[in-house]
Amino acid sequence: MQQVNSSVAYLLWCLCFFGICGGQRFYTGRIGSGLIYFFTIGFFGIGQLIDLALIPGMVDNRNLYLRGLQGTGTPNVNQSITVNIGDIPQLQQLQAIQPPNLSTASPMQKLLKAAKEHNGELSIAQAAMYTELESEHLKELLLEATKIGYAEVKNDPNTGAIRYHFDV
Repeated sequence: MQQVNSSVAYLLWCLCFFGICGGQRFYTGRIGSGLIYFFTIGFFGIGQLIDLALIPGMVDNRNLYLRGLQGTGTPNVNQSITVNIGDIPQLQQLQAIQPPNLSTASPMQKLLKAAKEHNGELSIAQAAMYTELESEHLKELLLEATKIGYAEVKNDPNTGAIRYHFDV
């Protein structure tokens, strides 16, 4: 799948000068709000102006979504890596660390407690370790956490790895 581009989104935004509003929203995958903008002339012009500042974020979110669909740029929880613990001293130390026993809590509660212990930021691997869920169930749980507003998906600025930021 092709990635979306900020320049194209801004060009589509300019169609509002010809009475066609919401093109940038359709382009970035926001069909519902695109329809609202189209029928309300950019939400009475106010929404169209606000989108000037929001377009870069909409483009970034759309590209993150598209990368997830492609399976590129997103770590795959199902991949396995074999490492001899004796070869790496740091792994010997990590071997002794066990997640706290959260067996009586729901998976979402386990996820939130883990996020709280890690200053509100979790990787996919950390979420899997604390919730003890299989990858498919973990993906559903993380998607639910983002939908209800518990978490926000961001990329690590140095590595590009996905991080879930929780407001805990």
